[in-house]
Amino acid sequence: MISQVSVFLENKPGRLEKVLEILNDNEISLRSISVAETSDYGIFRLILDRPKDAVEKLKEAGFAVKETDVLGLEIDDTKGSMLNAIKELASNQISIEYTYACLPINNDKVIIIVRVDNMEKAKEVLKDSKNCRLLDCDDICFIDK
Repeated sequence: MISQVSVFLENKPGRLEKVLEILNDNEISLRSISVAETSDYGIFRLILDRPKDAVEKLKEAGFAVKETDVLGLEIDDTKGSMLNAIKELASNQISIEYTYACLPINNDKVIIIVRVDNMEKAKEVLKDSKNCRLLDCDDICFIDK
């Protein structure tokens, strides 16, 4: 499983910049971002190399932050690959709460981040999947060299 950091942001100029500045100042590397917004606030979802440090630093700066487990799925970069992986979950009555893309590992694979209603069952269903490879944090998080 992968740890995701969600930051709740008011829709005001400079708020997203401040989050990224805190991460940069603390040498915390981004692997994936997703922003979901409403008229008043946004949810900034992040996959990071050091999520616990990020939570600590962002809370110190006054941000509302939550750490959540998500799945990282490596799929082929071909037509229908995501559909086939999602079908495995749906056929096992696992509901998808949200999904977004992550930076690819190489040119023929794509990584998607998925939050489901039953993480343990999803891991069991996907552990031997022919449609995707279940990733952990070490597979997608990187350290600058």
